[in-house]
Amino acid sequence: MNTAVLAPLAVECFANRAANRMTPYGARRSEILSADALALAQRELSQWQGYAPTPLHSLPALAQALGVASVQYKDEGGRFGLGSFKALGGAYAVARLLCRQLGERLGRSLSTQDLLTPEVRALCAGITVTCATDGNHGRSVAWGAQRFGCGCVIYIHATVSEGRKDAIAHYGAQVVRTSGNYDDAVRQADADAQAQGRFVISDTSYPGYMDVPRDVMQGYQLMVQEAAEQLSQRPTHIFVQAGVGGLAAAVCGYFWERDGGDRPTFVVVEPDKADCLAQSAKAGQLKAVTGDIDTLMAGLACGEVSHLAWEILEKGTDAYCVISDAAAVAAMRLLAQPLGGDPVIVAGESAVAGVAAAIASSQSVQARQVLGLNSGSRILFFGSEAATDPALYAQLVGESAQAVAARAKEHA
Repeated sequence: MNTAVLAPLAVECFANRAANRMTPYGARRSEILSADALALAQRELSQWQGYAPTPLHSLPALAQALGVASVQYKDEGGRFGLGSFKALGGAYAVARLLCRQLGERLGRSLSTQDLLTPEVRALCAGITVTCATDGNHGRSVAWGAQRFGCGCVIYIHATVSEGRKDAIAHYGAQVVRTSGNYDDAVRQADADAQAQGRFVISDTSYPGYMDVPRDVMQGYQLMVQEAAEQLSQRPTHIFVQAGVGGLAAAVCGYFWERDGGDRPTFVVVEPDKADCLAQSAKAGQLKAVTGDIDTLMAGLACGEVSHLAWEILEKGTDAYCVISDAAAVAAMRLLAQPLGGDPVIVAGESAVAGVAAAIASSQSVQARQVLGLNSGSRILFFGSEAATDPALYAQLVGESAQAVAARAKEHA
C-alpha cells in the first residue's frame, strides 16, 4: 500500500449492527426494487433520445495507492446532458406518473413514447408536477416536464446556489426559493401541491407516498445494471454516497437481489453535517438530522431518510462512513489531477463522497478491518454528477470544469 501519495483524510467508519447477509431479499423488497421493474425502466429509458450507457473508468494508480486490486468509477456526468444520474430517476418518474394519470383518463395503457404523440402531449399540458430539490433531482424533473409538455414548479431551500437554481430554470420550470433546509422545502412543496392540485415527484418516500419514489429508484437501477455489465469481475466493495438513500438503496438492492449473501460489501457514505442514515443505524430506528445541514455536498444535504430506501438499507448496508466537506474537496482535486496514468475526471462535490471515504478508510487500520479492505479488494464507485455548479467547482478545484474536461480528452 502506498498511501503516502495521498493526503491524509479523516473518516468515521463503523459496522452496521443490523446487517445480516443471510437475510433473503424477500417479497417486500422485491415490491420496491426488482428485476421486473428494472426491465420496464430499461425498456422505456433506452428508447429516449440521447440514451447511452455512461462510461466506467478504471483507476489502477489509485488502486495501488489504496492497496487494493482494482478501482472502477462509473461516471454519470454525461447522462442525457444533465450532468448527473438523476436524469434516470426524476424524469422517468414524471413519465410514469403521466402515463398512469392520462392512461386512466384515456382508458388504455400508455408508454413514455405515447406521451410524445400530439394527442397525449396536449393532455400533459393540463398537469403540473413539483418537487423539492438540492439541485440535480429538480433539474431532472424540470427536464422531464419540458420533454413531455407538462407544467413544473420546483422548490429549493435557502442554501441552494444560484447556479443550480439557474440550471433548473433553464428547462422552463418555475423555481421557488424557501427558507429553512431541504426537508422544510419538501414539506412546503407537498403542502402547495395539495392546495394547487399538483403532483409531487419526490425522490424521498414517507407514509402514504411511495409509488413515485419507487419509480425514481427503479430508474436509478439502470445505471447499476450498466455498471454490472461493464465490469469484468464483480466488485468486492461498493462505496455509495447517500442523501435520502434512494441511490444507495438502488445499488444495494440490485446486488442483494442477484447475489444474496455473496453480494459485495456495501458501504454507505454521508457528509458529517447530514448523516441521517448513519444516525438511524446507530439508533436502530429512523432518526432525523435537523438544523441547517449546510454541507458542500449539496446533493447529499438531506436530514430525513426515505422510508422505502430504509427498508433495503437497514439490513443491506454492511458499514457506514461519515466524511467532512474537506475530504470531498480533496477527492474532487485528486480526480481532476489524478495519480499517474489514471483518467482525468470532472466530478462534482456529491459524486466523490465514496472516493473520499475509501481513501480515508485505506489510511486507517481500524477502518480497513471494519470494511475488510485488502490487496484483493475490487472497489466500485458511482460518480453521480459532474460539475453541476461550474462556478463552485472552479472555486473548489482551482480550475474550471471546461479546462479539466479538455485535459480529460487529451489523456483519453
